[in-house]
Amino acid sequence: MAASPTSLSLRKPSPLSLSWKNTTHFSALSRAAVSLPRRRQNPIFIVFAMDAKPTVLVAEKLGEAGLDLLKGFANVDCSYNLSPEELCTKISLCDALIVRSGTKVSREVFESSGGRLKVVGRAGVGIDNVDLAAATEHGCLVVNAPTANTVAAAEHGIALLTAMARNVAQADASIKAGKWQRNKYVGVSLVGKTLAVMGFGKVGTEVARRAKGLGMHVIAHDPYAPADRARAIGVELVSFDEALATADFISLHMPLTPTTSKILNDENFAKMKKGVRIVNVARGGVIDEEALVKALDSGIVAQAALDVFTVEPPPKDSRLVQHENVTVTPHLGASTMEAQEGVAIEIAEAVVGALKGELAATAVNAPMVPAEVLTELKPYVVLAEKLGRLAVQLVAGGSGVKSVKVTYASARAPDDLDTRLLRAMITKGLIEPISSVFVNLVNADFTAKQRGIRISEERILLDGSPESPLEFIQVQIANVESKFASAISDSGEIKVEGRVKDGVPHLTKVGSFEVDVSLEGSIILCRQVDQPGMIGTVGSILGEENVNVSFMSVGRIAPRKQAVMAIGVDEQPSKESLKRIGEVPAVEEFVYLKL
Repeated sequence: MAASPTSLSLRKPSPLSLSWKNTTHFSALSRAAVSLPRRRQNPIFIVFAMDAKPTVLVAEKLGEAGLDLLKGFANVDCSYNLSPEELCTKISLCDALIVRSGTKVSREVFESSGGRLKVVGRAGVGIDNVDLAAATEHGCLVVNAPTANTVAAAEHGIALLTAMARNVAQADASIKAGKWQRNKYVGVSLVGKTLAVMGFGKVGTEVARRAKGLGMHVIAHDPYAPADRARAIGVELVSFDEALATADFISLHMPLTPTTSKILNDENFAKMKKGVRIVNVARGGVIDEEALVKALDSGIVAQAALDVFTVEPPPKDSRLVQHENVTVTPHLGASTMEAQEGVAIEIAEAVVGALKGELAATAVNAPMVPAEVLTELKPYVVLAEKLGRLAVQLVAGGSGVKSVKVTYASARAPDDLDTRLLRAMITKGLIEPISSVFVNLVNADFTAKQRGIRISEERILLDGSPESPLEFIQVQIANVESKFASAISDSGEIKVEGRVKDGVPHLTKVGSFEVDVSLEGSIILCRQVDQPGMIGTVGSILGEENVNVSFMSVGRIAPRKQAVMAIGVDEQPSKESLKRIGEVPAVEEFVYLKL
């Protein structure tokens, strides 16, 4: 993880990008007669004939250790290189399917299974080749293996870093072409140089440890990384712009999301120190490849070492691949014997656990929520996720989110209000905009804990009729700075509060200011001097660009004092329009928030 969520603020400008994953799917894991094992919460039901073993289809090569584990519990069918038609034919006889990245698990596969397929295991991290919506609709759990590749990816990142610095690949090709060009391939030393690790998760942390051992000064950017964990290994957490401006080397370890797509573009290359060197073992799409070629040609970027590309394999005539200052490898980050065995074991354990009826921490889709509960909570589920998204976008980069408090106000007794789904959706809103993790009811608490985020809950019992499940939800983030100072409450936390009105989620409080704006589209928050004409001035700026204003609400301390204006917009305003809003004399600060 690395990039900050979508936002633009007057106090601390940052690049605009899009957030995503607003749709939540829920489905039964299966419908059956036998439960393995019996659990009080969230049972997963699996159907087998009495005394029969389940059947696992392994559609791509898997390490022997993983196969042995599977064979101890199930009948294992290893059938590789199946065509889509052959896979659809075989799947109706299988309870689980294990694939890597080369097999497409499409909607047709789930439809062809006739309801028998209970688990799909992806031996690796990415799940782009699995139709998650279809899996959920057909009651099939999808699990992946996100941790076993960590060391291998980190080692490959360091290998590319050192090879690039010393021109190893170019010198090797030169000698094999019959040349001896010692002067041409003079490299640069790593000792004392600054490495910016963009994304301080598992792989980024391991790269940082190894770079420290090489004598490098390591900084990192990751909006969720706890500062104390970074300090423990001698790494300083900095803002995105500071990392770009000070680094001699940049190593990318962020997931590919709409937020991070092409985050290294013309605008951000211009912020870098001239002669910077870039390593990417994360995802190809985080770099605008055309912009990188221009940066290489201009000398802004001296060299790049790439293991991943926007399209894989890249075109044979790719200017980037053929560039003399670029070192490339064919997506080898996870390609060690040890990593392959580790992935095999991790995915085999996840699949076997799921077939036994256990909830997998690496599940990427959710079990079924009872229909009547989901129907009642549906607008509050949307409200919870959007409050999480709003709150995290108000956090200024560098400090990391560690402590979140959620308050539910309801007239219902605690036993009559199950908040696990709401907490999961707040966690989803907090984490998904800057992560490749899919957060759901299964993995929400695990995912938050893994990222060092402590989420506490408080309930306010109200008098009155319990007909409505909730009066309001409030989300507070403690011990962080805010891009929008007015979002800080009197007690020092970022605070947002929302209610459901006529079935539609509304933002009703920001910091200590009362507002009322529908949580549809996007929102602009402005702190201003309360004076006549402000609504018209800002509305005119947006209207000139044909940006439709859906709602506008003003909360103020007192007449002619400070006020916060919340503006709902259907389209994304241009940077120029937002800049003009910030230049209105009475506007003291503003922030643009993408929902």
